[in-house]
Amino acid sequence: MTISKFTSHPWHGIEPLLDTEGYLTCFIEVTPTDTVKFEIDKPSGLLKIDRPQKFSNVVPALYGFIPQSYCGEKVSHLCMNSTGQKNIVGDGDPLDICVLTSKYIPHGNILLRAKPIAGLRMIDKNEADDKIIAILKDDDVYQNWNDLNDIPKALIQKLKHYFLTYKNMPDALLADRIVSIPEIYNKTEALKVVESSFQDYINLVK
Repeated sequence: MTISKFTSHPWHGIEPLLDTEGYLTCFIEVTPTDTVKFEIDKPSGLLKIDRPQKFSNVVPALYGFIPQSYCGEKVSHLCMNSTGQKNIVGDGDPLDICVLTSKYIPHGNILLRAKPIAGLRMIDKNEADDKIIAILKDDDVYQNWNDLNDIPKALIQKLKHYFLTYKNMPDALLADRIVSIPEIYNKTEALKVVESSFQDYINLVK
C-alpha cells in the first residue's frame, strides 16, 4: 500500500474513478448549512471563502466538483449544440456537481462517491457552467433514483431557483439576469457532459 505524506490537490491529485455502477469521486466545497460560499483555491488546493451567501439563498444540496474535470471546448460545444446558442465558451473551472443525500453532512472539504443522474445546462453570461445532479452512494433514501424522471419537480425547481438567483440583487429585473438554465437533461446527457469534461481536462494539462 502506498501512503502519501502530503495532502493531494483536490482538483489535480484525486482520481474521479468512474466505475461500472456509475459512481465517481467528488470533492464537496459547500453544504446546505453554510452561510458563506467556499470554493477551492486553484493554486494551493486549499478551501477558501469566496463570499458570504447572498440574502436568504441556501444551496439545496451538497455542492462541489468532479476532480480532473474541466469545462472547456468540448463542454461548451455540447451546450451550443443543444441550445443553438453561439459563442459559448467553457467557464474554465472543474465541472460542478450537486449531490443529493438524506444525511446531515456538517462541513465540506470532503471526498465522497456519487452517481450522476441528471444535470442543469447552465449558462453564466456566455460561459457553459453545467451543474451535474448526483446521488450519494448507499444513501438509503435516494439509492433507487437513476435518472431525471426519479427526481421530484419541486427539488428540480429548488436547484433552478438557487442557481438562477444566487448572483442577483433582490430588485434585479428578469431581463438583467446574467444566468440562464435553458435545459434540464437526463442521465445519458449528464454522462456525456462528464466524459467531455474529462477530455477537456486532458487537453488542459497535456
